[in-house]
Amino acid sequence: MKWSEVRQRFPDRCVLVEALKSETRGKERVIEEMSVINDFENGNAAWKVYKKLHAENQTRELYIFHTKNEEIKVIEQPYIGVRRKV
Repeated sequence: MKWSEVRQRFPDRCVLVEALKSETRGKERVIEEMSVINDFENGNAAWKVYKKLHAENQTRELYIFHTKNEEIKVIEQPYIGVRRKV
């Protein structure tokens, strides 16, 4: 499903999606095809389900977006890790 289709099908909702077809262009992750896992009234409910699914399988490419956004933009940032004093 394309983002325009998601917006039309789930107006004014938070959606938890899985990227089915995506690629990195520069520092941006471009999601071309996605599957809607669920829709929610607010981001807090979506975040709870996201955390559960991510804990079960960290290889899935999951995102939470709000359909009020005409476009989605995901900026990739390198994982620095946890720093601690030695």
